[in-house]
Amino acid sequence: MAEIKPFEVIWTEAEVESVLRPVRSYPWPPIPDVPDGWAYGCDAGYLRGLCDHWAGAYDWRAAMTDLNRFPQFTVAIEDFDIHFLHVVGEANGSRPLIITHGWPGSHYEFWQVIEKLAFPSRFGGQASDAFDLVIPSLPGFGFSSKPKRPVGQRTTARLFNTLMSEVLGYKTYLAQGGDWGAMVTSWLARDHGANARAIHLNMLGFRPPGGPQGEAEVAWAQRQAGAMDVMGAYFRLQVSKPQSLAWLGAGNPVGQAAWIAERFHDWSDLSNKSLDEAFPKDRLLTNIMLYVMTGSFATGAWYYRGLVEEGGLAFQPGERCETPTAFANFPGEPLYQAPPRSFAERAYNIVRWTDMPRGGHFAAMEEPDLFVEEVCGWARSL
Repeated sequence: MAEIKPFEVIWTEAEVESVLRPVRSYPWPPIPDVPDGWAYGCDAGYLRGLCDHWAGAYDWRAAMTDLNRFPQFTVAIEDFDIHFLHVVGEANGSRPLIITHGWPGSHYEFWQVIEKLAFPSRFGGQASDAFDLVIPSLPGFGFSSKPKRPVGQRTTARLFNTLMSEVLGYKTYLAQGGDWGAMVTSWLARDHGANARAIHLNMLGFRPPGGPQGEAEVAWAQRQAGAMDVMGAYFRLQVSKPQSLAWLGAGNPVGQAAWIAERFHDWSDLSNKSLDEAFPKDRLLTNIMLYVMTGSFATGAWYYRGLVEEGGLAFQPGERCETPTAFANFPGEPLYQAPPRSFAERAYNIVRWTDMPRGGHFAAMEEPDLFVEEVCGWARSL
């Protein structure tokens, strides 16, 4: 059995200064005066404000302490060292739940929901709703080791199933994910359904054979294609030539922050709140630091190429994910809007579909209480 090693985030002043120095000395290019800077990429005014805060007000020592708030470990699985949180809650081993993040998020996405999921009675809930939480970092992300070549979501699911069923001894478990985490969770259900007994998604990844059928599905596919034309350039680059982006980002923390912050702006439900209200600068910068300080910007982009090298999203005729699947449809998801249920049901065994009142792509960060309520309700329904 592989040895589980306790892990602690340790950033030295010299390491942080090597990041902040180019932030302070960044040669800001001339930017045209346009009414909506976000329509052209990361807004210049926002980025300057974020970098000023980063260089002058961001308390990286407090962030490091916060990142060490929950028990975390590393373990060698196949050719990888996998970093993960393991919070044994009031469930005391009886209700394991693995939650998987995506890009450009991190395991830190779930900081606001961890205690409420693990210790609900502390927040006025029922102890019977508690989980044992396992929250890993994807291969190539954060404190997990970097792959020698791009790997994708199906490989990750195999690694994470080993983590749950063999390393931690949870022979059966529940799984939740959004963004790439939704694809990893989907592959846990498809390939390891004997262990992953039910899954919950806040993004749908698998595509049924035959493509969209009927008027509603075709209309959705056309809207999706239009959204990708406007907001999907990042995807086409990262899925095809990720190393080109890696060269641009290397040694350029401002560029990395701009690339990441743009996604948080574009993919979130900002209909009733500002970007700073949805993601306070300190919180967003801690997520960015998990890329900059660990050298994960390049390998995070590689993860998109891994999708292609592992075969893509679509099933072959006759294939379907039969593991019971719940889906939470957060309506403020601008790019990856949910398909009609009929489309999803040809790829998944959908047993629960919840139309949420608000929230977008980064559900656990944007609407932590709604996320907790939905996940607990799903598990209770099982």
